[in-house]
Amino acid sequence: MKSILVIGMGEFGHHLAKNFLDNGHDVMIVDEDEEKVADMVPYATSTSIGDCTKEDVLKSLGIKNFDVVFVCIGTNFQSSLEVTSLLKDFGARRVISKATRDIQAKFLLRNGADEVIYPEKDIAQKWAERYSLDNIFDYIALPGGFGIYEMLPLEEWIGKSIRESNIAAKYKVSILGIKKKHDTEMSVMPSADYVITNKDHLMIMASNDVAEDLVNRNKKRFVKN
Repeated sequence: MKSILVIGMGEFGHHLAKNFLDNGHDVMIVDEDEEKVADMVPYATSTSIGDCTKEDVLKSLGIKNFDVVFVCIGTNFQSSLEVTSLLKDFGARRVISKATRDIQAKFLLRNGADEVIYPEKDIAQKWAERYSLDNIFDYIALPGGFGIYEMLPLEEWIGKSIRESNIAAKYKVSILGIKKKHDTEMSVMPSADYVITNKDHLMIMASNDVAEDLVNRNKKRFVKN
């Protein structure tokens, strides 16, 4: 369990805090607008109302006690920049700040952010990747040109075990999980003896180039049939 501070309760900050809470972490939320904090009061570990560009407000939060601080101020970049800088001055362990443009990211990194996130850009990339490839049912981007893809098995995999198909060595992919069509349950890290069926959705980790090649092979399969 981690101790998380979320500054700025706009739409992104709200969803971020809720997801951390759902995963069992301690979350403190802060915003200068009382209305934005109000609906999270029953759920958050603690709440505070105040302007975090003011040093006394930040000091009162006990910044050093948090494992990660997220700066989610979306409409006022100057405030986001000031808060990011002050957090590092007050000894924050790790500061992750929200940006909407590359130029903002550069300034945030120069002023103390350990990492910058682009919520809108990341979501756009995910959906573009997902719908650029046929027969991809979900997609998670990973650094270095890799991703996790939910896809159908190749025809030559069906009826064979993962070991028999020699998938990892021959195709350069790792099978992280298997779902049945129309089923939300997933078997994580399946055994090498698992026999793949035509009802399976495979969660594979692969380079984007390898994933695209597998999708193209599957496309030929469906055209042939």
